[in-house]
Amino acid sequence: MRKAPYFDGMTMELTPVSDITGARVMATLGDSVTTDHISPAGNIKAGTPAAQYLTEHGVAQKDFNSYGSRRGNHEVMIRGTFANIRLKNQLVRAVNDGAEIEGGYTRDFTQPGGPQSFIYDACMNYQEQGTPLVVFGGKEYGSGSSRDWAAKGTSLLGVKAVITESFERIHRSNLIGMGVVPLQFPAGESWESLGLDGTEIVSIEGLEQLNEGVTPKTVKVTAEPSEFSAEGKQTITFDAVVRIDTPGEADYYRNGGILQYVLRSLV
Repeated sequence: MRKAPYFDGMTMELTPVSDITGARVMATLGDSVTTDHISPAGNIKAGTPAAQYLTEHGVAQKDFNSYGSRRGNHEVMIRGTFANIRLKNQLVRAVNDGAEIEGGYTRDFTQPGGPQSFIYDACMNYQEQGTPLVVFGGKEYGSGSSRDWAAKGTSLLGVKAVITESFERIHRSNLIGMGVVPLQFPAGESWESLGLDGTEIVSIEGLEQLNEGVTPKTVKVTAEPSEFSAEGKQTITFDAVVRIDTPGEADYYRNGGILQYVLRSLV
């Protein structure tokens, strides 16, 4: 067991909700991404960030065991988030001649050329730069058995918003509980149909209305081309539906998550 960082830097005073600016896209995903894609429970594969961490701490490969058995150690579980060997992040196709690559990989836009990288390693580089992250998904994002770590790991990697065509009910709620805002593309649209490819710099305006006790129905998303975007790519804007569905969920999000909400309520 290790002390997780959920309460690091927390004060009794609410930190005002802020809009999201200058975010990078960590993943562009298709339909039916399950909680097992997001937080696998299976064996820890040699060479991955989780395996490297265990090796550095004196654990032999034969004793790696599974992510499910190490859920009490957030250091292992963060490294295992989006690390499923069957995850298909379309973002990395551009650096693999269009080939579909499976596994916990993304492009690290903190590095020259935006090379392929393990998702954990790239996310730590983004955190060092203070860059927030977003995820683009398809239909029924978060389906399957909604384990808590699928939302915990997403939050601890620095993801601030997940924008999809639709959500599995429990995972949507769990994201809010970890301070991640779930948004939906306009009806009938997807990241592909809107012309998004994950190279953009993303800003989300309108979340600050929550500070006034109002949950906005939609927020404005602006995706500007970056130095990694194709020549001639234009800025894309759209109104995303805010999937904070109840007053209670709005309270959790204003507090930065359900853990902070409960702790402040107890005190």
